[in-house]
Amino acid sequence: MIDRIVIKNFKSLRNVDLKLGRMNLFIGTNASGKSNFLEAIRVLQGIGNGFTINEILGGKPGTDTTERWHGIRGGISHACFAGDGETGEVSLEVHGRLEGDPERSWEYSITFLPAAGAVARERLKAGAMIYDAEPSASDAADLRVRHHYAGGAEPLSKDMKREQPVLGTFAGPRFFQGPFDTEGADIARRVAAQLANTQRVEPSLATLRQYSSVHDVGRMGDHGEDFAGIVKAICQDEKTKDAYLSWIRELHPEHVEDVGTLSGAIGEPLFMLRENGRQIPAAVLSDGTLRFAAIAAAFFQPVMPHVMAIEEIENGIHANRLRSLVDLLRSQAEYQNTQVFATTHSPTVIEWLDESEHRTTFLAARDESTGASTIRPLVDVPHYKEVVGTCPWSDLLVEGWLETVL
Repeated sequence: MIDRIVIKNFKSLRNVDLKLGRMNLFIGTNASGKSNFLEAIRVLQGIGNGFTINEILGGKPGTDTTERWHGIRGGISHACFAGDGETGEVSLEVHGRLEGDPERSWEYSITFLPAAGAVARERLKAGAMIYDAEPSASDAADLRVRHHYAGGAEPLSKDMKREQPVLGTFAGPRFFQGPFDTEGADIARRVAAQLANTQRVEPSLATLRQYSSVHDVGRMGDHGEDFAGIVKAICQDEKTKDAYLSWIRELHPEHVEDVGTLSGAIGEPLFMLRENGRQIPAAVLSDGTLRFAAIAAAFFQPVMPHVMAIEEIENGIHANRLRSLVDLLRSQAEYQNTQVFATTHSPTVIEWLDESEHRTTFLAARDESTGASTIRPLVDVPHYKEVVGTCPWSDLLVEGWLETVL
């Protein structure tokens, strides 16, 4: 899990330092910096996948064996904080714990130049230093990587091209052999895999209403690709199906009798619900029902991600059902050991949070004069204790009180 993240000069995030939890919600007006935070998580995902800086920011076409990578919004030209120009640097620092070994902490940091598509500095620590890197004195296009984990009086060194973060090289085939293949290298591989194992959940209604092209699928696509295939896999285990169906019934408690899939001409699955004895295919279901079903399915996938990012979780869902959505995120994130980052504009969502969850509910606000976004936990908002509980959240959001006190 990621315990802390420090972001400097990325898009509108001039200087953000947050301590994180299992479930993290981001609130604030449009263009306040919420989505930019999720884009920073996506940069880390690209690093873990072994992409170059240009590929992470600008995108990467798909192949027969890999999916297309969409990059970040605005691409390379809008990756750095406005006004920093072609020489601007972006820095990310992440503190986390190894999956399966929560007592083992790690710290990863990288500074890169978006315009040049190059890494400026990078290091990984897990107690002791594992490696550190900076531009080579002999060739500006190279990184001089010092590996501290192989033992001996002096760290082993290796030159690499600056276009690719060092951590990403551990994600591919066994790049480091011989003396480099040690416990430290194994930790680096695990950290890379942990960052790469991120899923963005932005269901497209048109996609959710389609037949799944894959019969055996472990994870849904970012926009809901193969949603029906995931539901088919969920329904193959009676216990998992019952748990998933119970969440669907939270949205429509009076009507839903069953959940499953219909078969196309060649057996391809299509999502359906059974209501009052009738099979209702995805094409007929309401937008809100379909989107809730997709978000719920993401928490029952055969292959769960370490990190899940969801934009505007309340879209299409009636206010009196948002409590179920909050309960879903809270309980399943803990049960599935998945860290959730989600944005919301809904006061109802905030109303249903426990007070303890306000520490990982973050308010984003943007300074109109500088364009810099401030993100801080609700408990650090001035006069938080005096106001929360005495005034409805709907009033606080509509009147813009939260933004005025930052």
